[in-house]
Amino acid sequence: MQGEESLRILVEPEGDSFPLMEISTCETEASEQWDYVLVAQRHTQRDPRQARQQQFLEELRRKGFHIKVIRDQKQVFFGIRADNSVFGLYRTLLLEPEGPAPHAELAAPTTIPVTTRIRIVNFVVMNNKTSAGETFEDLMKDGVFEARFPLHKGEGRLKKTWARWRHMFREQPVDEIRNYFGEKVALYFVWLGWYTYMLVPAALTGLLVFLSGFSLFEASQISKEICEAHDILMCPLGDHSRRYQRLSETCTFAKLTHLFDNDGTVVFAIFMALWATVFLEIWKRQRARVVLHWDLYVWDEEQEEMALQLINCPDYKLRPYQHSYLRSTVILVLTLLMICLMIGMAHVLVVYRVLASALFSSSAVPFLEEQVTTAVVVTGALVHYVTIIIMTKINRCVALKLCDFEMPRTFSERESRFTIRFFTLQFFTHFSSLIYIAFILGRINGHPGKSTRLAGLWKLEECHASGCMMDLFVQMAIIMGLKQTLSNCVEYLVPWVTHKCRSLRASESGHLPRDPELRDWRRNYLLNPVNTFSLFDEFMEMRTWLQVLETIGVLAVIANGMVIAFTSEFIPRVVYKYRYSPCLKEGNSTVDCLKGYVNHSLSVFHTKDFQDPDGIEGSENVTLCRYRDYRNPPDYNFSEQFWFLLAIRLAFVILFEHVALCIKLIAAWFVPDIPQSVKNKVLEVKYQRLREKMWHGRQRLGGVGAGSRPPMPAHPTPASIFSARSTDV
Repeated sequence: MQGEESLRILVEPEGDSFPLMEISTCETEASEQWDYVLVAQRHTQRDPRQARQQQFLEELRRKGFHIKVIRDQKQVFFGIRADNSVFGLYRTLLLEPEGPAPHAELAAPTTIPVTTRIRIVNFVVMNNKTSAGETFEDLMKDGVFEARFPLHKGEGRLKKTWARWRHMFREQPVDEIRNYFGEKVALYFVWLGWYTYMLVPAALTGLLVFLSGFSLFEASQISKEICEAHDILMCPLGDHSRRYQRLSETCTFAKLTHLFDNDGTVVFAIFMALWATVFLEIWKRQRARVVLHWDLYVWDEEQEEMALQLINCPDYKLRPYQHSYLRSTVILVLTLLMICLMIGMAHVLVVYRVLASALFSSSAVPFLEEQVTTAVVVTGALVHYVTIIIMTKINRCVALKLCDFEMPRTFSERESRFTIRFFTLQFFTHFSSLIYIAFILGRINGHPGKSTRLAGLWKLEECHASGCMMDLFVQMAIIMGLKQTLSNCVEYLVPWVTHKCRSLRASESGHLPRDPELRDWRRNYLLNPVNTFSLFDEFMEMRTWLQVLETIGVLAVIANGMVIAFTSEFIPRVVYKYRYSPCLKEGNSTVDCLKGYVNHSLSVFHTKDFQDPDGIEGSENVTLCRYRDYRNPPDYNFSEQFWFLLAIRLAFVILFEHVALCIKLIAAWFVPDIPQSVKNKVLEVKYQRLREKMWHGRQRLGGVGAGSRPPMPAHPTPASIFSARSTDV
């Protein structure tokens, strides 16, 4: 039989340095296309593991797969290729239109592209079982097989036309990317290109805002007052830095703060909230065009997975949808525990910053002693970055374990649930510390003379003397800078070094196969191993799921509104300008309306109310000091201004969110998710298919009123879809 002839494991004679290979006697054409390769160590051919290899390969043969064996000095390569009957069954189950046409008019079979061939072979290999119930993963764990990989073909052209720095401004060859990587990866690169393109207006707007702030670097009334406030003494921030600081010493930081905390940056924050909405709506339209161009518009990934299950096992029993309240409760509890852990990590960072503040204050290094707050913010950001790196790996494992415990019905369902859980855990990992800095830091510290202390010992850290926006800016700048530089370098260098080491170890043997096919298989074997989630980090960095993008869009609106209201000085400046400004009293248009704002925003503390006023350096002639808050002596309770500002802040958040979300809804309604051209093409396809069915039906009824056969549409129809992955990107 052909199958028996296509699965002969030949034994290499002693002393023969040439690899032996088996080729099916029924198909010896030079154009044979091998899609997949399994690899085993050479020594496994001389122990009981060979029998288990034979059983696994025999099961593949019975399912219509051809096996080609090539032996190297150290490895045995098993090339795998599916018989045409396998692809014919796939085509019958998924690609043929509903309602068979007359046999005389059957069109030529649709060609199955390489990416789909590989996906079919990979699915069967990973779900194939021996008579003992062993899967490929089981055999891998026992050393029966060493590796598996699809054969890479056509990468040379992509390297020349796409994967070059000099091509970065050229349009991406998305069709070639699709033919090589498949639809899901290609759609990711389409999204990435579109995202980069849409970042241009955002970047230009941000640059204009920054330049406008830079042009007013020396003209800010608030910065001027801070730089000239030589007679205003700020209260000591820490326990160990027991000295009064002149407000004018923060002049440089005040000017830097003005660069990213001015009226222009508030406008930019509003712009970015709206930009996220517009970007998402336009991306939906772009995605619809690409999906139609690739004939994926009506593709059902769940149906394809069922078809692959039937190809793998004709007796496959459908697994119905199931829901377990107990399992869901366990998963919910475990997820909440992980979220609590993330929040706990943020508290650990708070503890670190408190202890580091105490340590740096008593440091022998003059710079650390003088710039305690800056040093704490910088080192805290570095610790946060390391925490993100570590917790990302933990979050991945936890999300996968939760998905396995939930036992989703299909792989696409498993992938979707993994995405949601991983994104949720990553959100708290990345932003818990930033949320603390933006909305909690410096707001629960009490006031001078009565500070909130950690464990009753260490005083909680204060915001920078120039404001909390400086702390938030430094934290985000360091984390984003490291992620864009160090993380990207690691992502590039680690695979490159790993591949070089694998290639170097292989070249040390000094054996270069003479057979070109074996050389190609070995080249593919030396590439770094990948798995289903190898590119998932890239997807998560760019958030390529619509549900995640929608969530981020809403969270961006909320976060921007709260940062403007509670972290920025925008609301206090506006309230001062229209309630306490000298412009209102003097009616003089030449007076800057923010004149006196700095003095107005600082509360007064009498130094006699310190527990140990004499222990503060330079306290001989100091009777009062200032601090950032709205409190009244002598009881230091919150003043009327504080409650008025709080009401305005809350009102602004509510107004900002409602206006932004209304604009988001209006944009979603005004800009259709699917272009009319796409809808019309799909409508035309449906119409033509109905006319085709009507014509065949009347022909079977005797041709009464059949009329002329309708012309087929010039563009591809959804029924001619030949490959797909999830398009929910």
